[in-house]
Amino acid sequence: MFCTHLWTTLQPGCLERPVSMEDHELTHSEGEQQISPQPFLEEEEEEDAAGQFSDVEGPWKEYELEENLFGGGEMGTKDTSGDVGDQSDSSTESLEHSLGDISNTRALLAEERIHIAAVQRNIKLLDDMVKEKKLVVQKTGQKLCACQLRIKMLAEQLDRVDMEIEREKEAGNVPALSRLRAVSRRLHSELEREKESELIIDLKLNQDKMEMWEIEIEQGKYEAIRDKLEQEEEQLQRHYQEQREGRIRKERRTALQAEGKRRSREQKEEKAQKEHEERKKKILEDAKRNHKKAACFLKQSTARIHDKIAKEEEKTQEHMERRIQAVLSLKTSITSNREKLQTLQVLNKAKALEAKEEEMKMREAILAEGGNVVQEIFLHKRQLKHEKEEQAFRELQKSRKIEIVSRILKEEASLHKQKESQSRMRATKARGKVEDPSVQRKEAWPCREETCTRAGGATAQESWLSPSPPSLAGEGTAPEGGSPEVTAQDVLWESGDDEKEKEKTLLEPEFPGLWGQEYDLHKIPKEEVDPTQLAIRALKKEVSENKMEEFQPGSLAKQTVPGREHKGCAFHSKPSCIHFKDFDVGQTYKKKIILTNASYSVNYCRLVGISECLKDFISVHFDPPGKMSSGMSCEFVVTFKPMINESLAGEVMFVAQTGSFSVPLQCTVKSCVLALDKELIDFGSHVVGETISRTISLTNSGALGTRFQVQTSAGDRSTHRATAKPAPGRMVPRHSSGCDPEEEGSSSPGAAGLGKQVRICAEPGEEVTPCAAQQPQGPQSSSATEQLDQEVLSMRSDLDTDNARDSVELSPEETPVEIMLGKVTEGEVGPFSSVKVPVLFVPAVPGDVRAEFVIVFDNPDCKPLCFSAVGVAVDVPLWVPNPDVDLRICLYDRLYQDCVTLRSRASTTLRFKFEVCKELSKHLELLPRTGYIQAQSAFSAQLKFLPRQSLPEDAGNYFNAETRILEVPVTIVIMDKARTANFTVHAIVSSSDLEISPAEINFGHCTIYEAVQANVTVTNKCILPQEFGFVGLPEFVEVQPNDGFGVILPLESLTLDIIFKATKAKEYSFDLTCTTEINRQFKLSCKAVGVHPPLELSHSLVQFAATALNSVSEATLDVLNPHVSGNSLIHAVPRIGTGEPAPVGPTSFEFHVPEDCPVTITPSVGTVLPGQKSSIRVSFSPALPEQLVREEAARRLSRAAVPEAGIQIPSGDPQGLMDKEKKNGKREGKKLSISIPKQPENNGSRKSLTGEPKPEELKPDSDAYRAAQASLMRSFSGSFKKYIVPCFVASGQAAGEKGSGHLSCSPYNTLYLELHCPAVAPPVLVTSDSGDSTVGFGDVSVGHRMMKRITLQNISLGRVGLGFSALNPNGPFLLVRAVRMLEPGESKALVISFCPDEDKWFCETLDIRVANSTLNLSLSGHGVVPGTVCSVEGVLDMGYVMAGEQVTSTVQVQNTSSLALPFCTQLDSLSPTRDRDRQSIPAFLSSSGQRTEFVGTQNYSGLSVFSVFPTEGEIEAGKSQEFVVTFSPDHESLYYSDRLRVVLFGKQTAHEIPLRGAAREHPMFVEGGLPLDVPVESLAVTSSVPSQEALTAEPQEPVRSLLLLLEHVDGGSPAEPARAELRVGAVDTPLLAAKKAVEFSLDSLPELERAGITVEEPRGALERGQERSIRVSWAPPAELSVSDPPLVTALLTLKGDITECYRVLFMARVVSACAPTP
Repeated sequence: MFCTHLWTTLQPGCLERPVSMEDHELTHSEGEQQISPQPFLEEEEEEDAAGQFSDVEGPWKEYELEENLFGGGEMGTKDTSGDVGDQSDSSTESLEHSLGDISNTRALLAEERIHIAAVQRNIKLLDDMVKEKKLVVQKTGQKLCACQLRIKMLAEQLDRVDMEIEREKEAGNVPALSRLRAVSRRLHSELEREKESELIIDLKLNQDKMEMWEIEIEQGKYEAIRDKLEQEEEQLQRHYQEQREGRIRKERRTALQAEGKRRSREQKEEKAQKEHEERKKKILEDAKRNHKKAACFLKQSTARIHDKIAKEEEKTQEHMERRIQAVLSLKTSITSNREKLQTLQVLNKAKALEAKEEEMKMREAILAEGGNVVQEIFLHKRQLKHEKEEQAFRELQKSRKIEIVSRILKEEASLHKQKESQSRMRATKARGKVEDPSVQRKEAWPCREETCTRAGGATAQESWLSPSPPSLAGEGTAPEGGSPEVTAQDVLWESGDDEKEKEKTLLEPEFPGLWGQEYDLHKIPKEEVDPTQLAIRALKKEVSENKMEEFQPGSLAKQTVPGREHKGCAFHSKPSCIHFKDFDVGQTYKKKIILTNASYSVNYCRLVGISECLKDFISVHFDPPGKMSSGMSCEFVVTFKPMINESLAGEVMFVAQTGSFSVPLQCTVKSCVLALDKELIDFGSHVVGETISRTISLTNSGALGTRFQVQTSAGDRSTHRATAKPAPGRMVPRHSSGCDPEEEGSSSPGAAGLGKQVRICAEPGEEVTPCAAQQPQGPQSSSATEQLDQEVLSMRSDLDTDNARDSVELSPEETPVEIMLGKVTEGEVGPFSSVKVPVLFVPAVPGDVRAEFVIVFDNPDCKPLCFSAVGVAVDVPLWVPNPDVDLRICLYDRLYQDCVTLRSRASTTLRFKFEVCKELSKHLELLPRTGYIQAQSAFSAQLKFLPRQSLPEDAGNYFNAETRILEVPVTIVIMDKARTANFTVHAIVSSSDLEISPAEINFGHCTIYEAVQANVTVTNKCILPQEFGFVGLPEFVEVQPNDGFGVILPLESLTLDIIFKATKAKEYSFDLTCTTEINRQFKLSCKAVGVHPPLELSHSLVQFAATALNSVSEATLDVLNPHVSGNSLIHAVPRIGTGEPAPVGPTSFEFHVPEDCPVTITPSVGTVLPGQKSSIRVSFSPALPEQLVREEAARRLSRAAVPEAGIQIPSGDPQGLMDKEKKNGKREGKKLSISIPKQPENNGSRKSLTGEPKPEELKPDSDAYRAAQASLMRSFSGSFKKYIVPCFVASGQAAGEKGSGHLSCSPYNTLYLELHCPAVAPPVLVTSDSGDSTVGFGDVSVGHRMMKRITLQNISLGRVGLGFSALNPNGPFLLVRAVRMLEPGESKALVISFCPDEDKWFCETLDIRVANSTLNLSLSGHGVVPGTVCSVEGVLDMGYVMAGEQVTSTVQVQNTSSLALPFCTQLDSLSPTRDRDRQSIPAFLSSSGQRTEFVGTQNYSGLSVFSVFPTEGEIEAGKSQEFVVTFSPDHESLYYSDRLRVVLFGKQTAHEIPLRGAAREHPMFVEGGLPLDVPVESLAVTSSVPSQEALTAEPQEPVRSLLLLLEHVDGGSPAEPARAELRVGAVDTPLLAAKKAVEFSLDSLPELERAGITVEEPRGALERGQERSIRVSWAPPAELSVSDPPLVTALLTLKGDITECYRVLFMARVVSACAPTP
């Protein structure tokens, strides 16, 4: 079959060659005997290949470029060679074309080089394919020759067999003939198979040749390309050579240039060096001259720097004092707040306790009455809640009532205004004025406005009843912007019948067309109905309708230009809004408006009209300009002739080609816009008796003037001296501050019907305070108004009563008026003008003064304006601007000064003196004590404060010992004045002591090789920070940190380390001095004893590198013995203090490592001779604490057991569970003890039925322990610990050495080794087998191989490389596959195999090196020689069985080794090689001595005679396995045999058990003697069913002959007769009767006796399954001839279901004792 995949390699750009199945078969045919590599090695090769591919990313990019140049990667597979040829031709042409282009170019580009490389690879690939295909054709030809040779040999064998068949046929040898025919059939079948194989191989050879020829043809097509490539390669090499030569020349030129530059640079440097030296000399001379000049300036600069530093220190000191003061004040406020909170908590607890007691009392009362406690308490709580809601509702009703009253008062004012306007209208008409239609329209305009407004959807008034005609007329005269509340109050006013009658009589209209009937605003009066006018109007209406139809939205055209479409208004007006501002009735106003076409193309516009409400006052003159280009403008004139003094609003509507647009129009009347420049006048502080004036400006920015009047606010005729306290529960939430402007506006003088107006005002930050505004008296109000006023006054009186308890306001009679108005209190404010109102402040009584004023206006549309004035009155002529003199923090016995400034308000000179309390006269002084201060001037006095140590006792109550605060009151006595001025001096007095604890340090014994550290605590008793320092330290003492210098904060305690390092052996006693910045000194006494030990360490500090968990870091150091001489004059000798020197000689040491220290020191004990050293190794192996791992494992097990426990615990009713258990107990008739699990009270979690595991119970080899250890190692964040290991030193030999004995060591000679041990998480973990790093292979049979996978995971953040230590090359362990690189988070498995070669334990360690850590894998395995014992030794005889029946027997095999043994059983009769073994010479043709086969007669049915169960399995260590052997023959034969093999591990035979059995068709047998027939059956199949004649007829001849050989040994003493026996048996089968199933008898007994043969029991009967022996003995007679041994024949008859006869030949002979037995 032609392999189509092969041709894909011929296409350009293909790098890989797919291999067909045929190639694989041919390739592996030669190496069939070669063992294929293991899969693990294949995986390792794949990983190595992957690593190689990762290094060639650059060439791979070139390969992609190559594919792009050739038109893309692999081409599709074709089915015929013709298509392939076409493709190859086209590709060849393209290659030649590309090579031709390349040859035309001198310099090859990178893409072209890639192209040429690809072509070369393809040509090389074709060459390789040709070689490979030739090799395939050669191998196929060889196979064909071998096949033909086998065919020839088979033909020759077949001829020989045919010839033998002819000979045997002539000889009549039926068995041989059958055998030869079987051989002939087998040879025929093999010959046919070989011929078929020959045809297949021949066909394949032809296909391979065809493929080879096609490839050679294709190769020939590339010959031209090959030649061109060679030429191009030569040309390319020449080009490269030229480039190299050019580069060399260029480099030479560059080197020459560089050399020239270097020389010029050196010359320049020499020149510059000379200039530099000259300049340096000059600079030195100038420096010497300038040094003298600068010396004088240096002192001045130093002085300035010192001054600057002193100022900065003062600023720092002041800042620290401010901070301390802030801290103390914060502490005080925190304390007070804490006390307040505690008080509130106590009150709340008391209230809660009282409420609880009341509830308990109520419960007791209800229980005593026998009521329902729960129901009564619930009803009581509901009742309390209802009462609270009612209280809140009443408060809400009160506030709403106040709002309603205010609305009613506003309504009264509006009604009063309506009545006045209507009365003026009636008076005008009574004078007989002629009615004008324009006036009628003016009068009707408000109604039209109101109607339009109502039709527009003013839904706020729809809930009220429709107002009466008088009210409607009144509303028509109201302002346009009136509130809907005024209209809504009409319904309330209609409740009074008397008032309705008065209004009906007073408000009867004179125009019945407007009020007397339903009047249509759009209906034309009859007087104006003129036919001509009607026709004109109809014509205009028709024309306008036609115009509107023309400009329907559907017919409008969109204006578009290339790229965009016009959107929005097509015309812009200038101005954008037509506004007639501040107009006068009766005047005519005109405005010109310009319309500009803002669209993108030609457009036009037409006037549609104006708003309906503007038609009576506005006229528009517009001449249509026709079509207008973009950007063109047109004009129209708007004429406004106002007839009424009302504001109007509408629009002028136009229609353009692109749609309709409008220009808004507004007409506003003149108005007053009033404002104050400020709302608060602050007079400041002034002396009583002065007069101060301030002004406030009232500005009118409107076009309408008005009169104003300034008066005091309601209830504020006199100034306030104090502020009212808030009254709880009496606040109106709607008004939070100031006065309501709407309510103030309603209290204007224009409201003539009201005598008083009630307002609710509130000052900022205060609760609502009622104030009544006194208004000028107007006309007498109605009775209804008086009633409402009374109700309001009663409500306000309630509020005043509630607030009167807390009010401290003085009555007007007691408080004089201090803030008052000036001369201007009323006047006229014109349009666009301002007026200044003066306010005077005349302080009369010391204290704060406040006054409220209100400005009211005659214009009813102007709301009142409010402003306030405040001031402070003082009466002392002499005062201190700074009444609190703060000296801040002061220290004892130090002088502090400050300046106290006095100021005078008096107009004359004053005399004064300072008085200090007697208690503090020794500490505080003011200079001068007496002085004079001029009028309106200042005076400065000097304050000196020198606190002494007796200040706390002298000051008494002025000094607080806890807070250290001193408050000294100082009185300024003014001569001839009763009043005095006071000020207070504040200071915080603190001590400057430093307390050092402990006051004395004893360092004890310290060796000269170490330093001893002691801690002292320095406490600052001062509340100021202090600088301190230990000065004058001896050379063997060090104070840390900062060398004993620093700053200690107020009341802070610092711990300092005093480090003592002895320089020699002696006793030390010294003092350390601590000095503060104010030159105070504090002493610290120290003592120590210096020790010179006899040994020393080369390094007293070992710093290990960061070591991963379960890894090891090592360090090496030496123990030295420098003590070689006892002469103290030569060098320092080892001693303790001033004691005796240590003896010269061997000195021993011993390291004591702490128990919890993961450090090992080897050797830990040793002896060092004088002048020598001993090396020790320190190993650091960090590991997780065992207890921590156990606790984590217990937690993980507990979490895992929670859901299981939740499933086990029933969630149903415990009572039902108990009933169920009781029923089960009754059935069993036993008493059950039932325990119901208690439900948890607070939480819903259930406890597990099984107890939580204890950490102590977990074993280190358990899975939970290993999983917890792996989890902790993953989350391990690192640790750093320090350990100090003592090394004890003693003079003499250590224990176990020569001359050793009991050594006594001094603790003062102890050396100390400090270890710094950082531990980190390992970068790589073992994740397989729960993270166990011990790889145990267990018991493995010798010669067998076991493999294990160990999974490694990278838990670090970076990529890590792995290295492995070498294993023993002769050992059983082998690293099959290694892992070289791990990405972050990646897991890979390494494979280790174990193959023991002897019976013993093997242990080895594999070190995995990762970065700076090592992961140790402990490998262990036990090689075991498998041992078994079989219960059957020799042949397993199954005995005699009836044909067609079966019998079983048991064989037991015991495993005596320590590993489980997998086994399988094999029978030789079922061996796959049995057919091949049977091709040899048949067994019956050879002698019995040469027969080696174990398989005997087999069943005719093809089923196996012997079967074994089980056929495979595993025998556990120390246990036995029973094999049941079943014997089931299907025909009679005495030569059934087979061999049973017990095979271990699939290849090792442990036991071979021969199996033997015999089958009879009749239930009787005879056994013994030597058989005289062949043991192999004939190939002819005989019938197993005897004929009926054979069953009935008597036997004519014996069926079998037996030879019984009796051999007498001559020369033996005493002479023993020869013995032999025959066994006669009855088969155990149900075919026989139970008793005497078989009878036997032996005849010819006389003849036997004559021959000297004695027979015992020649006759007998046998039962089923019974056997009996016929014993025969022979003693040779004296006259026996040796040359003629006796031979006697006897007939043995057996009677059962049939009668059988056996011919027994008794042969007796005499043999010598040394003769061998044949």
